[in-house]
Amino acid sequence: MSGPKTGDKGTVFVALFSGINVGGNRIVKMAELRSFFEDLGFTDVSTYVQSGSVVFRANNSDAAALTKALEAAFEKKWGFNSRIMVRNAGWFERLVKDNPYPEVAGEPTKLHAYALEREPTAEEAKRLAEKCAGPERFEIKGDVLYLHAPEGLGKSVFANLIGRTLKVPGTARNWRSVLALLEMASKAAG
Repeated sequence: MSGPKTGDKGTVFVALFSGINVGGNRIVKMAELRSFFEDLGFTDVSTYVQSGSVVFRANNSDAAALTKALEAAFEKKWGFNSRIMVRNAGWFERLVKDNPYPEVAGEPTKLHAYALEREPTAEEAKRLAEKCAGPERFEIKGDVLYLHAPEGLGKSVFANLIGRTLKVPGTARNWRSVLALLEMASKAAG
């Protein structure tokens, strides 16, 4: 009997959780998160450090439907809401390829990518640009905001303004995490 065809194995996704394991609040252990995904019937589940990032395989290729199901199940299990961005491996490939700041990719703690719920409008992007008065620079490409924070995210006043100024939900990962998640998703997609 031959093995399953590539198309039969499902689609590899990365789930990016926001608002967990930040500043000692809303702690969710990665082993518990892995079990949570497996209990929901997903396969090839792996997590990356304490970042709230999970690589998994699903038979359902509809990212929006997966997002709704995961958010509801997560809130039921842990008792609080975490906004989740579900993206496929191809999205991560484009994210890395489209990096507008390749010259700082070697400083992964100073380059961040925000997965946004949707592409911001021109007006929203303009409002954010007006707040960018420090050493930071950013560029929005589709549903990704790239941020170069030369002094690091922790010291960036501008980084703290992004969410409430843009008003588009999202979650950030530093470049080291982005590259690790792309590698994990690519291996899983094999």
